[in-house]
Amino acid sequence: MTEAELVATALAMGAAAGLTDTSRGVVHDLHAMLSEAVRRRLSDGRDGVGGGYGLRVLHAYETDPDVWRTRLLQILASGLEMDEEILGAARAVLRADRRTGHVIVDVVRS
Repeated sequence: MTEAELVATALAMGAAAGLTDTSRGVVHDLHAMLSEAVRRRLSDGRDGVGGGYGLRVLHAYETDPDVWRTRLLQILASGLEMDEEILGAARAVLRADRRTGHVIVDVVRS
């Protein structure tokens, strides 16, 4: 799993958790931290990713990950620096989601 796939998977799982009774739980809180970290990175514009477009795709992905996954992966892989804040937050979402009983894919460490 690439770093972009790791982040996209964590964003999708966190958003899905928000639709269930765990929305007030740890997964939701960790997802909010991950989303905010990605939003900050997209909005700073230093990575050559169009901030406005990237933010719109991120928002759309959170509401319909199946439709927007390819575009989000393109944005995440197109020069967006995946720092330890983003990667750590993504791993935390996946670990917390696994603890709630969902099946997830193996997570790579960088």
